[in-house]
Amino acid sequence: MTFPRNVGQIPIYYAHRTTGRPNPGNEFQKFRSNYIDVPNSPLFPFGYDLSYTSFEYSEVTLSRELLSENEKPEAVVTVANTGNYDGEEVVQLYIQDMVASIIRPVKELKGFQKIRLKPGESQRVRFIITEDHLKFYNYMLEHVAEPGTFKAYIGPNSRDTNAALFTYK
Repeated sequence: MTFPRNVGQIPIYYAHRTTGRPNPGNEFQKFRSNYIDVPNSPLFPFGYDLSYTSFEYSEVTLSRELLSENEKPEAVVTVANTGNYDGEEVVQLYIQDMVASIIRPVKELKGFQKIRLKPGESQRVRFIITEDHLKFYNYMLEHVAEPGTFKAYIGPNSRDTNAALFTYK
């Protein structure tokens, strides 16, 4: 769940539509939905987890930048335990459809993996992106994946992610 800073932010969620509101940053901007005394961002974003240790994520790399029936890209990230204690981390994959026939959410959770790391240890985490990750119900209520450009985000929660672009044909 996404945890708001105050009740005035409700409803607040990570998979909001791409309407330009509320303001995505923490700085005040004219002609946008802003709070005067608190940032627009949630207190804890979707997928946020507390831990006794800290983790660091590398940039997302794709095995290929084209997704087709025969070619499925693999999104890879290296996660390192940079803290002093053993820890578990839930590595999350989000997908964004950059252009679609209907308005789509800015991000959708499409996969996750839980890993356990000792201090100083790192692990490569892989997600295979398939056509099913891109499907949605169009205005005719058909479950389709439309060709276009997509972003794959990987991170510990919906806010703190690294991204890579790929194309579906």
